[in-house]
Amino acid sequence: MFATLFIALYLAHLAADYPCQTDAQARCKAGWTDDHGRRHHGWGAAVAHAATHVLLCGAALVAVALVVDEVVLYLWPTVAALAVIGLTHGWIDRRWPVQAWMRLARQTKWAAHGGAAHVDQTAHVLVLGVVALALAAIGQ
Repeated sequence: MFATLFIALYLAHLAADYPCQTDAQARCKAGWTDDHGRRHHGWGAAVAHAATHVLLCGAALVAVALVVDEVVLYLWPTVAALAVIGLTHGWIDRRWPVQAWMRLARQTKWAAHGGAAHVDQTAHVLVLGVVALALAAIGQ
């Protein structure tokens, strides 16, 4: 059951992060500075993007529960799992957590050459793995 849940969540994650993420969300979710030098918080874009993840992951979980006999999901643990996905996705995508990790791990050269995107995706996938494992354990 773990593998089924993980694959469903991972595919939903990919769909939410790439084809379903708007240019504005990608550009603004970590905050930005406008042409007048004013700093904007970016939370609207971050919340909209995280909500896309919650919706697509929720749809994937429902689809899998309906199609695969071995998958058993309970309402409140599933709601909690989707909340974890949404909250952590929004937090990780603020960019500063990934930047802080890369400084701590002494990966500044890799960060300067595109490594942050890989660390970002790894963090998201780790969360999905933990969520899938928790849902599988509860559904047994």
